[in-house]
Amino acid sequence: MFGPIGMQEMLFILAAALLIFGPRKLPELGRTLGRGMAEFRRATTDLKRSIDVELDDEKRPAPARRIDTPKRSASASNPGSSKKPPESGAGAPSDPAV
Repeated sequence: MFGPIGMQEMLFILAAALLIFGPRKLPELGRTLGRGMAEFRRATTDLKRSIDVELDDEKRPAPARRIDTPKRSASASNPGSSKKPPESGAGAPSDPAV
């Protein structure tokens, strides 16, 4: 019932705890111990779940990446087409005579 601990050992532990802590403090200690065990179990479950999610992400194949090829400009594909004048801006000269 309690694993490797028999009924006699369990009664001895409970009697020793009753003598050491007393009847008033023992229920409080039991509640505190129960809350601690529940919190530990919850944290362990969350850790296992996060590890499983990470392992599932690694096993899943990565989405195929799209390889962008440089597009050819209209002037490169059609050498006879006219070129557009450069737009005025920070890098273009404002006076065409320069």
